[in-house]
Amino acid sequence: MQTPIDIPTSWPPQLSDGLAALGLDLAPDRQQLLLAFLGLLAHWNRAFNLTAVRDPAVMVRRQLLDSLAILPWVVEGPVLDVGSGGGLPGIPLAIARPGLAFTLLDSNGKKVRFLRQVVGELELRNVEVVQERIERLDRAAHYRHIVSRAFASLSDLTVASQGLLAPGGDWLAMKGADPSEEIAALPAGLIAEIHPLRVPGEPAARHLVIVRTR
Repeated sequence: MQTPIDIPTSWPPQLSDGLAALGLDLAPDRQQLLLAFLGLLAHWNRAFNLTAVRDPAVMVRRQLLDSLAILPWVVEGPVLDVGSGGGLPGIPLAIARPGLAFTLLDSNGKKVRFLRQVVGELELRNVEVVQERIERLDRAAHYRHIVSRAFASLSDLTVASQGLLAPGGDWLAMKGADPSEEIAALPAGLIAEIHPLRVPGEPAARHLVIVRTR
């Protein structure tokens, strides 16, 4: 059954202006899919508690633009979104990169049900949804990028998923404040670089940490 999607009139200009500020050029059909996803997220969030962000005035920047801020680093597939939850950042990235294969991984049944609903309703053919714990996913050396947004510490993320990373691949971990302490706690043999992110309209500090094997 199709979910009724309510798109506030403020969202389309917020998205187009934000994409321009990020230097991203997405076709109109991609932008429509992004807004439809956000509408589904807002609708299902009332019942499933998918995200703490409930104010429509900030959802475009907090959910879509924040996720898309790492798009320049997502250049090859397949891509694994660990602890995808409400589909962030995986679904916005998959919409913007339709030529790459994405796996959205979460162990929570309600969240997985939502993700599958989104993939079906939006016909996202480059996205699969898997309900499993990261430690039990059996895809050795498969993923070019492993992305996460507020999933776990860098150390826990890399230890749990290192066997899934393809040779030459990397972790793309989205963090808030200065993640230097987490980087210092990384296991031996891993190196990291920090990229400050500028999310249009968002005053909070955001960083991308890229982790690779030596």
